[in-house]
Amino acid sequence: MALIVQKFGGTSVGSIEKIKAVASRVLESHRAGNRMIVVLSAMSGETDRLIGMAHEMQHIPDPRELDALVSTGEQVTVSLFAMAVKAAGGDAVSLLGDQVAIHTDQMHTRARIDSIDAARIQHFLDQGKIVTVAGFQGVTDSGDITTLGRGGSDTTAVALAAALKADACEIFTDVEGVFTTDPGICDKARKIDFISYDEMLELASLGAKVLDIRAVSMAKRFKVPVHVRSTFTHTVGTWVVGEEKIMESMLVSGITYSKKEARITIKKVPDQPGIAAKIFLPISDAGILVDMIIQNAHDGGFTDMTFTVPKDDYARAMEILNKVAKELHAESVTGDQDIAKVSIVGVGMRNYAGIASTMFQIMSKEGINMMMVTTSEIKVSAVIAAKYTELAVRALHDAFALDKDNLPQEED
Repeated sequence: MALIVQKFGGTSVGSIEKIKAVASRVLESHRAGNRMIVVLSAMSGETDRLIGMAHEMQHIPDPRELDALVSTGEQVTVSLFAMAVKAAGGDAVSLLGDQVAIHTDQMHTRARIDSIDAARIQHFLDQGKIVTVAGFQGVTDSGDITTLGRGGSDTTAVALAAALKADACEIFTDVEGVFTTDPGICDKARKIDFISYDEMLELASLGAKVLDIRAVSMAKRFKVPVHVRSTFTHTVGTWVVGEEKIMESMLVSGITYSKKEARITIKKVPDQPGIAAKIFLPISDAGILVDMIIQNAHDGGFTDMTFTVPKDDYARAMEILNKVAKELHAESVTGDQDIAKVSIVGVGMRNYAGIASTMFQIMSKEGINMMMVTTSEIKVSAVIAAKYTELAVRALHDAFALDKDNLPQEED
């Protein structure tokens, strides 16, 4: 008898009919002898609706009250799901984050899970019930409701799977798994059968929307096998597992992109110790994440500092940096929001040279200028003009033959 955690996203539970269909699917697995924990998101569009209402009340909603409000979306779906299971002849119980005792820190709207008390869930499992848990939410030590941020239901599911030592965590979405790139812009995109935690971490951090990065990080830490699959078919999806469970790694597993970043350059600051700290500490204190950083030295003891930030934080970052520039007597601060980051990812890159140079050749051939480039042992990322995003993705997908298994070739 296996213990399985299944998570269904908002599109999977977007109506009464869909919730009934999910209940039927879960019951099928339960009647096959599996113990089931089901994590549900709010109905599609509900969280955005609640956030919109909050902004009508308060220009910048109080974080504590916002969490109390948006957490009600998941409360609706888990209770309706439990009713659907009972109506179909099964037995289920719904639990909210505080009832499960998913303990988090006090960072409202983006809390992180500290611990989970699995005793109550275990009690209901022992009674043969299907346990459905509200995703995306937890509770502080002082009893306040918190939410985990966008994608938080994925994190809830993996955390429960880790706490209860589940045999698998299945993430149901509206796609059939993890693809080599976005099928919406490349018709040659292919579903990947197995992908490593590290590759999935890179893809998630670089713009792939299938899994939340915190969920992948937690799955890697606790060695939770994650199965990404479609709610609407019974097709096997993509397994996210440790590298040791993958027979042979492809040179490049996937290509991803993000148009949600902006580039900022602070020009001609003194090239001396401590300057970088004076630039980036105020940015960090404002809670703004900095990604790619490039420094270009000038004659005369000056340097340019160029970096990327989330587009949503661009205006705040520019405001902060204009003040910093005055203090440092920098020449100017410039920015560009019309950019995209395109990345290639693959654990096979660790042992084979020439991957980056192939990417650069393809970009050159297509006439695409790379404004910034960063590399790690399993990824290469380039910042380009946003208008070339789709062209770059398709060209790179073809160059690395991702519609086929691009396994390393043995040398003679």
